[in-house]
Amino acid sequence: MGIKWRHWTLPVATLVLVLPAATGCEDTPGGAAAPSGAPSRSAAPSVARVCAEPPAGPVKAPAGAVTVDPAVVGDLAAKTLSSPAHTTFWLRPGTHRLKPDRYAQVIPKQGNHYLGAPGAVLDGRKTNQYAFSGAAEDVTIRYLTVRGFVAPPDEGVVNHDSADGWVIEHAAIRNNSGAGLMAGARQQVRASCLRGNGQYGMNAYKGTGRITGLVVEGNEIVGNNTDDWERRRKGCGCTGGVKFWAVDGADVRGNWVHDNRGTGLWADTNNNDFRIEDNVLEANDGAALIYETSYNAVIRDNMIRHNNWVEGRRNADRGDTFPFATVYLSESGGEPRIRARTDEIEIYGNVLEDNWSGITLWENADRFCNSPANTSSGNCTSLVRDTRTCAQPAIATAPLHADCRWRTQRVDIHDNSFVLDTSVVRCTVKCGRMAVLANYGTYPDWSPYKGEAVAEAITHKQHNRWHDNVYRGPWSFVAHDPSRELDFWQWQGEPYRQDTGSTFAPRAGG
Repeated sequence: MGIKWRHWTLPVATLVLVLPAATGCEDTPGGAAAPSGAPSRSAAPSVARVCAEPPAGPVKAPAGAVTVDPAVVGDLAAKTLSSPAHTTFWLRPGTHRLKPDRYAQVIPKQGNHYLGAPGAVLDGRKTNQYAFSGAAEDVTIRYLTVRGFVAPPDEGVVNHDSADGWVIEHAAIRNNSGAGLMAGARQQVRASCLRGNGQYGMNAYKGTGRITGLVVEGNEIVGNNTDDWERRRKGCGCTGGVKFWAVDGADVRGNWVHDNRGTGLWADTNNNDFRIEDNVLEANDGAALIYETSYNAVIRDNMIRHNNWVEGRRNADRGDTFPFATVYLSESGGEPRIRARTDEIEIYGNVLEDNWSGITLWENADRFCNSPANTSSGNCTSLVRDTRTCAQPAIATAPLHADCRWRTQRVDIHDNSFVLDTSVVRCTVKCGRMAVLANYGTYPDWSPYKGEAVAEAITHKQHNRWHDNVYRGPWSFVAHDPSRELDFWQWQGEPYRQDTGSTFAPRAGG
């Protein structure tokens, strides 16, 4: 799984209204204001400053709750085991510990509630792998700090087994290895701090079954991937503030996703029906958002700024000409045959300010079901049930010729503001590009997508369009393939006809 950017040769929270900081949890001066003529907004998105200002839990045990004593090692796990389902547990102030065994963990029963008193912490002491696990549904965890657990890579500390219906609210899940949190169907993660975890803040992955109805709202997701897994496993696509896998229906709103090593939000492989709105995506080392081999989304009213400075500059410095983007759609598009709240990918009402480049729509001609160039190995599109059918001679004819590949199509980018001040980003070239492109198809030798067919389709035939946007700063545009870099008037003219109704002020960004 994961992503390759280039040509293949062979992947209800309470919010505090403040201006977003540039890094960490400290206030710093903001960037330039949105230009006149920018998308109409009632207010900038709110910042979920929950890591610096966590709400306190109940100071007394609720009626009928089982009290958990931090002085008794393993008390939480033992009382969970001995109590019936639907029990409420109140953790006293202090540091709670599990038994000193790597597999010691809390295994909730259905409908259990876990409430932390002010100052209640569950500490894995770099010994225990998992905090909360098992298949029980409808578990709630509130007002509790979970830290110091050492989950293996690709595994999680809280809801380790991706059980359904969990609610994580007003929690702090921080300084753990692996993922701080896994996800199941109908999971709600609200007003929580996912901070400084080794791989992901949350890994929305379910080994069996499908994640539906996921809500991620009002959280601060900051400083994750401390173990830098992309360096350990080059090209693994296994990091991010949040990584989503095969999620069918997600509302991601009102979050502050910032200062993560790598990508902020990354949806990878057959996700569908996302609404990503009213977030502040800021100062992530890589892209603010990647939507990869997935379908049908609305991305609106987000503040996206100061992202991709590290990875964008790194690639430019090594001479890579690919338009590395802050919002990156890779083999993803609208598909009316897949049920969702929209049948396109619509990107509108966003402010993108002083990022390394803007939006790139990309389709890898060599990446399709059954191809060795498909990094989501073993996976096929949501339109094909049997990957084995994507082979010659059938793949060369309808419907498999279209359905065996993830297509970047039906993407509508409008009423956004793109602001670039190169003195802020500290760059002179390759940092202000918008792009729609594909590579020249070459691989494998039985591929029916060789040559320029995919590049022609994504550029001219798949209903991808920009219109009614505002540009300030020295933007350029890439179409068809990386060698075709255009100015604004070429981009608007024949044969591309992009950005009808848009305005362009090349020196206004700085």
